Amino acid sequence: MKRFLKTKFYRTKMKNVNLLITFLLLVCPLATMAQQVPDTTAVNNNDSITWNKELDGVVVKAQRQLIKQDIDRVAYDVQHDEEAKTQTVMDMLRKVPMVSVDGQDNIQVKGNSNFKVYKNGHLDPSLTKNAKEVFKSMPASVVKRIEVITDPGAREDAEGVEAVLNIVTLTNTKMQGVTGVVSSSLNTLGHPNFYSSLTSQLGKLMLSVDYGYNGMTKRDSYNRVENSRTYLDTGNTTLSGSEGSNPGNIHFADIDASYDIDSLNLISASFGGYFYTLNVQGDGYNQLLNSAGKQLYSYNNSYWMPGYNHHSWNGRFDYQHKTHLDGERLTMSYMLALTRQHTDQESTYTELNDVSFPYTGSLMRERERFTEHTFQVDWLRPLGRGHQLEVGAKYIDRNNSSRSVQTFYDIDTNTSDEFQHTTRVIAGYADYIFRAAKFSARAGLRYEYSYMRGSYPDGKGTAFDKHLGDWVPQATLKYQLTDAQSLKLNYTTSINRPGISYLNPAVNVSPTSVSQGNPQLSSSHTQRISLVYSYIMPKLTLQLAPGYNAYSSGISSIVTAKDDIRYSTYDNILRYRRISVEQYVQWKPFDTTTLVLNNNLRYEHYENPNLGYRNHGWSDNYSLSLQQRLPLKLRLSVSAYGKLGHSPSSVYYVQHSYLNYYASLQRSFLKGDRLTVRFTANAPFNKYWYMEAETVNGDFTGIERSWNRNRSFSISASWRFGSLKSSVKKTEYSIENSDVVGGISKSN
Repeated sequence: MKRFLKTKFYRTKMKNVNLLITFLLLVCPLATMAQQVPDTTAVNNNDSITWNKELDGVVVKAQRQLIKQDIDRVAYDVQHDEEAKTQTVMDMLRKVPMVSVDGQDNIQVKGNSNFKVYKNGHLDPSLTKNAKEVFKSMPASVVKRIEVITDPGAREDAEGVEAVLNIVTLTNTKMQGVTGVVSSSLNTLGHPNFYSSLTSQLGKLMLSVDYGYNGMTKRDSYNRVENSRTYLDTGNTTLSGSEGSNPGNIHFADIDASYDIDSLNLISASFGGYFYTLNVQGDGYNQLLNSAGKQLYSYNNSYWMPGYNHHSWNGRFDYQHKTHLDGERLTMSYMLALTRQHTDQESTYTELNDVSFPYTGSLMRERERFTEHTFQVDWLRPLGRGHQLEVGAKYIDRNNSSRSVQTFYDIDTNTSDEFQHTTRVIAGYADYIFRAAKFSARAGLRYEYSYMRGSYPDGKGTAFDKHLGDWVPQATLKYQLTDAQSLKLNYTTSINRPGISYLNPAVNVSPTSVSQGNPQLSSSHTQRISLVYSYIMPKLTLQLAPGYNAYSSGISSIVTAKDDIRYSTYDNILRYRRISVEQYVQWKPFDTTTLVLNNNLRYEHYENPNLGYRNHGWSDNYSLSLQQRLPLKLRLSVSAYGKLGHSPSSVYYVQHSYLNYYASLQRSFLKGDRLTVRFTANAPFNKYWYMEAETVNGDFTGIERSWNRNRSFSISASWRFGSLKSSVKKTEYSIENSDVVGGISKSN
């Protein structure tokens, strides 16, 4: 009864407000004296309405809140961000809570680069695998909102990631005509970008087609690296460096279709992926000095990868059936993922002075294949007001194979290795959700049985297999303190399984290093707990999220040195602890000004108990941006981002701080702002992007410095045409796999 009276009172209040607005609009032009009407806030949709009484009437301004939080996700409303008309999805990500993008456009979600990408609620392998390049080409104008699914639930918690990035494209209820977007950009380094999207409807059939292209030039991909390593057993120091580029072409495409059989049955399908070719090339030098600074040997080297290409394709089919019970649905899904990678890497050595190796070069040919079939069924059943139960099952058949051949020049020595790895996973889960007026909860449990088998077709090794069983619990509690404030507590676990590059025993040899995988690796488990406080109002949005992550027996690189040569492999030996505080602030001091701060402050501790190595430190990944509306429909954006402190990346290495920045100016044209043009200056006062990393543990110490092209000026344009009221429909659930670390996969 209280809820009914409250709702009735709210509707009566809003009705009176609407009558008051109508009265003011009619009467105020006749008034002889202006009066300031106080601000008020409409509860619905978190929109705020500001009334300003002026001599010539009343101006009604609406400010839509761009941030929204639910029990399992945080959403950013891209469609109502005016800058989305010409900016890319990559630009928008810098504004999304819990997402950070560095100067090389590397994306982190919740402070971690291990995440998966959905499109309209479904795993998109091509986006997950190549998010950096696709998001730089995809215009934000085709996106409705970006969601960070912080607590996915038992249905996907074992997938080995901390979060899911869900890109929701424009959707509505009716379709009228055809719509499309064409976007293109070019910068002063010769880097071209192109993206096109077209959506249409043929009766009950709806189709959407996307294609994008990203080109890299020699100037754009230029890089320079300098290394200094001092070996503890000999006291000798290696000085090395290289300078090169990796021009190439990246293409990605996707086609989605859905068919409404009737009001209760829906079929959807998609096929897409990406492929790229790179022409990696460069020159370098190597020099070994003793502790007194005397040269022991030196040589120059040239490297070339003329045949490096990567293909990744995936297809998905979903059938969804809804019953007459509101909210109940059954979804059956199948997904096929294919990846093929070819690598031909040639190295030649010249100006040889006192070197110990007998060859003058080598050619390494690698072929890797990944094939995965996934079947899944999900059933969602409401259990009464505020209660919901979800159960499901999943089967994965994953096959990896690799073949490596290394040929050495001027000596009669060749090495070859073949390896096959199969993983089969059977999983089942149950997830319970409860929602009340101020309190909501979610609890789930997942069990996964996995069978892993490795074999050597060339007969060089003995086949092996493993049987693993994993329980994966999760729980979330959320309490709505006020209309603007909420508090959420979450606990999750996840599994990481090794990919083929971690497992592949093939030996890769160079004059200064020897590396190979470890076929005996097993899966690892991560435990996470976090507390999230949110304050969401039209003028100020604040989110604080302290958290703790931990795992033992994690997959880690093992690096040793002997006789001034580095040897590297992998093992389940890493212990990791992380304390972090994620912070997001969006402040609108004026109607035309928006300030956004997004950062992740963390303390990390890496440990290898067997070797006695420890590495720890504080760091802060941050992004600060200003958006300002100017006269003549101009919009100015200024952003700075980087890292503070010394960030450990393993038991061996520490990354130093860095800073980058950019500014852009944009304007829209034509009716409905269908054409938008943008000028961008990226780091105009810094020609190169400088990075520095230090080796602090192990059989050697050292420092690595790198320079990449940074300063550029670009122009971009985006044109929307047609009239779209809907996008391709999707079943509400589908398949997502992302439990593999290392190696090629559809979600790498």
